[in-house]
Amino acid sequence: MNRREFVVAATALAIAPEALARSLKGGPPSALVTADLESHVAVVPLGGETPVAIVPTLRGPRSIERVGTAAVVVHTTQGAISILRPGMAGVRAVVEGFEKPRYTASSSEGRFAFVTDSGSSELVVVDVLRAQVVARLKVGGPARHISVDRERLWTALGTKASRIAVVDVRDPLRPELLGRIRAPFLVHDVGFVPGSDLIWVTSGDRREVALFNARTGRAVRRLRAGAPPQHVAFTGRLAFVTSGDDGTLHTHDARTGRRLRAARIPVGSYNVAEGLGFVFMPSLSQGTLCVADGHGRIRRSFRVARSSHDACLA
Repeated sequence: MNRREFVVAATALAIAPEALARSLKGGPPSALVTADLESHVAVVPLGGETPVAIVPTLRGPRSIERVGTAAVVVHTTQGAISILRPGMAGVRAVVEGFEKPRYTASSSEGRFAFVTDSGSSELVVVDVLRAQVVARLKVGGPARHISVDRERLWTALGTKASRIAVVDVRDPLRPELLGRIRAPFLVHDVGFVPGSDLIWVTSGDRREVALFNARTGRAVRRLRAGAPPQHVAFTGRLAFVTSGDDGTLHTHDARTGRRLRAARIPVGSYNVAEGLGFVFMPSLSQGTLCVADGHGRIRRSFRVARSSHDACLA
């Protein structure tokens, strides 16, 4: 089956798309969770424990991110991304031409997807509406985790990165590399604090995270953390930092770094995402989805697949 045939088949195979649309409309919010080994995305109502549908994809859905009304699924081993239809009722398009795509961030208006490609050391800009690559920028290393505000984008140049690339994305069609900065440790994840000039930087090699001033590129605070690699997400004025190896979620004041709460989560819950006041933590090793509220209190944890690498709000 070629890629064009796959798009048609995936749309036909999605379980009960009409029922899915009815379930999502006016119902409880849902999460989209990658089932890495089953080659699909599960749609899971946050008020329940059973997926209402699956969306078949190319092999190896590795990361997922909301971009506007759609969602972008990255298939690192396939060198491609899938764009899910609004309503998540199937795959609308497959975009190829990547080497090893990794993670996605959305432009502020939801039209463009910024995709890191660790194989080509590029930031790739995709017009989600047209399902077309519209810009490429060499960033000087194997770009992976990524975060963006309205003007700037930061990406760690590796899983244990010595440098972070800083990119001007005010014009998504013409991204400009502003420079590369070093952290006081090897970097794994990055995340802008909404509505501020702060960005959290997590470590790939030690039990530490740092808060940076995004304007100056300088670290302003360093904090103790769980075992590396840590990941970070935000809701309101709170920061949520996971350690998948320790199986912990730490809740902090996003602006001061003060730790407010600690909770146990399934081991292997590396990536963390947020949406509508929920915090999602899928487990790569256990295939669970752990859900916390906006204060970092664990509400439920249930199995979704054999392995779940990433999640986002549906």
